[in-house]
Amino acid sequence: MYFLHSPKIWEEYPELVAGTLVVRGIHPEADTGADIGALNLRVLERLGTADEGQMPEIDAWRRVYSKMGLKPTQYRCAAESLLRRYRKDRSLPRFHPLVDLCNALSMAFAIPIAVYDAAQITGGIEVRHAKGDEQHLSFSGEMEIPEAGEVIFADEERHAHSRRWCFRQSKKSVVTAQTETALIVAEAHHQKAGDDVQALITMLAGQCAQHWQAPEQSVILTSGAPRLEWN
Repeated sequence: MYFLHSPKIWEEYPELVAGTLVVRGIHPEADTGADIGALNLRVLERLGTADEGQMPEIDAWRRVYSKMGLKPTQYRCAAESLLRRYRKDRSLPRFHPLVDLCNALSMAFAIPIAVYDAAQITGGIEVRHAKGDEQHLSFSGEMEIPEAGEVIFADEERHAHSRRWCFRQSKKSVVTAQTETALIVAEAHHQKAGDDVQALITMLAGQCAQHWQAPEQSVILTSGAPRLEWN
């Protein structure tokens, strides 16, 4: 299997840095509460000095959404949406210990993180512009058709596992109690993206090794090394 961004994406967004992990042995009994608590303290500290929209990581994603022709305050990257909700409620709903951990990391670093059940991906995922014949299963159960040109995470069956880049994931590949292998992707565009994505992936790899298994694959993707592969 594989994960990559299309050459066109790298051409249009040369500042992109993506960190990827493949984690096996996932189960829902892991207790990630202490890690999440420590990360949430870091989130509160950041939010105490600036709202999410003022963070350079989020500002960079807002510029990306504007470049895609979308209103950045209507379509927010996943990290901004989480930070916005946490600033208001001081809590997030719990889903699965891995997803909850990645949500906390996403807020702490202000970098969107996608977590996919690898068993629900056909062949691999390419982040590319939609052709207009792909499908996306919404959380309401409706099958949506992304518009041609929209940035999506598409597999070989033309299922869009995420829409509008990192705005909304498909219900098809969310992590559940039955998930055994997960593909994790963190993406950033800001000036320090290289250092920050590497730090995020290093921290997450250590936490996954503690709670599940050490990631078999951990790769930072750039235009010169754009592909992750795993069996």
